[in-house]
Amino acid sequence: MKPLEDYLVIDFSQFLSGPSASLRLADMGARVIKIERLGVGDICRTLYTSKLIMNGESSVFHAINRNKESFEVDLKNEDDCEMVRELLKKADVMIHNFRPGVMERLGFDYQSVVALNPTIIFGEISGYGMKTEWKNNPGQDLLLQAVTGLTYLTGNADSGPVAMGLSIVDMLAGSHLAQGLLACLYRKAIKGEGGFVQVSMMESAYDFQFETITTFMNDGGALPERSKKNNANAYLSAPYGIYQTENGYLALAMGSIPQLSNLLGCEKLEDYTEISEAFDKRDKIKAILAEHLLSNTTEKWLSILETADIWCSDVLNWNALMAHDGFKVLNMIQEVEMVDGYKYETTRCPIRIDGELLKSSVGSPKLGQDNEKIIKEFINQSTIANA
Repeated sequence: MKPLEDYLVIDFSQFLSGPSASLRLADMGARVIKIERLGVGDICRTLYTSKLIMNGESSVFHAINRNKESFEVDLKNEDDCEMVRELLKKADVMIHNFRPGVMERLGFDYQSVVALNPTIIFGEISGYGMKTEWKNNPGQDLLLQAVTGLTYLTGNADSGPVAMGLSIVDMLAGSHLAQGLLACLYRKAIKGEGGFVQVSMMESAYDFQFETITTFMNDGGALPERSKKNNANAYLSAPYGIYQTENGYLALAMGSIPQLSNLLGCEKLEDYTEISEAFDKRDKIKAILAEHLLSNTTEKWLSILETADIWCSDVLNWNALMAHDGFKVLNMIQEVEMVDGYKYETTRCPIRIDGELLKSSVGSPKLGQDNEKIIKEFINQSTIANA
């Protein structure tokens, strides 16, 4: 039995942040019912991040909404709203990620919902919090990366601001919301109390940088300086970075420059013997390393460095990764199936509990596919009669 079985989650959220939180709860056994707009559904159904269309919809939607049910309603229709209220009376958790004021207009804000169900755990994700001057701005991942300083940590010194190649702030906010909801579910089990969990993408982006921001705050306000070549962390000394080799790439983490000079047979590094030089002369050292590592293959360098217990790695693309035995043994890929028989491969939950993988063969829902079942199971028949 999965730990959250018999818990009911009503999820109004769309796009990525909120659905990533409800996905994690679903992975742990919770029943997640998506509240989707009549005729349109979660906008993520048509949010294409590539040319790939899977069973008529976006690959992103399929990835982040597997193992959920879809309840298609018109929230401008009072009868439909009443059915949603019936669901909320029986729910353990509710999630949304609309801009400030939207849920109040719809009548599903915290005060309204807790009046229906005093022990419900209400979770919301906003872009910038409810009090900042940006509160009504779109909570979109790239914009949050831009405004929170994240783009000045990636890329080389002359690259300008560089965004990460993932919707990282969305996923972080979803992860933080899931953590808060789980904490409140524990409290509810002990004390029978509900809760109100609030997360903003902005705060999640700041928390993501807790190491670098702590350094900045305690270093006289000196801004991070990325290295000119092979930057991988603005605060770490040489050799930290990714380097091209004769036939690929090599990642080098922390290491002694004199030791690397000896192991790699790089005479030009012999002059750098002081620990402080790895910071002060970082760009010169990295330039020397970059030139030298081009002289042989990744495999050759790994055979030397790994034997000496130097922290290093091959740099793999997804094809190479998924062909590797180290990946295969993790059993990270699962096949799921939609109600119409469409099957697709996706990742599984990364968590193991009691040694067991948290897997499910249930794919993403077709819009409104579960309406009949949900109405029959949860909605008072008098409500239907009045509809």
